[in-house]
Amino acid sequence: MKYYKGKFKPKNLKKYEGDFSNITYRSHWERQAFKWCDNNKDIVGWNSEEVIVSYKCKTDGKMHRYFIDLFIRMKDGKCYLIEIKPKKQTQPPKERSRKTKKYLNEVMTYVKNVSKWEAATEFAHRNGMTFQVWDETTLKSLGIKLLT
Repeated sequence: MKYYKGKFKPKNLKKYEGDFSNITYRSHWERQAFKWCDNNKDIVGWNSEEVIVSYKCKTDGKMHRYFIDLFIRMKDGKCYLIEIKPKKQTQPPKERSRKTKKYLNEVMTYVKNVSKWEAATEFAHRNGMTFQVWDETTLKSLGIKLLT
């Protein structure tokens, strides 16, 4: 899969809760999820990277800012904070006997992601929302077409 990045232009500007002139997707999965939000009749509002959560990263012990991939407001009033990641990045790396630089990088990335997700889960709970991590399986189950 090649790296996929660009600007998204929504058709339903009234649904976007933020600066609709600056919506950036950082993967084809995000782009497809944005299209789905823009066209979904059950979604009354959404945005990307407009919700920011402070978190303490377990890799360096410092405070950082986490820009949530998606905020979704449903017609029934429920709100969701969504992170979109490949399934591989949502699970701890498989233990290896040889600790290569690549493996250590994967471990650090996973620990950083878990730090973000724990903070996002708490933030969502405090604000009456639900935090979810969506991978390719989730996207397909929602009917979001993925490019190959």
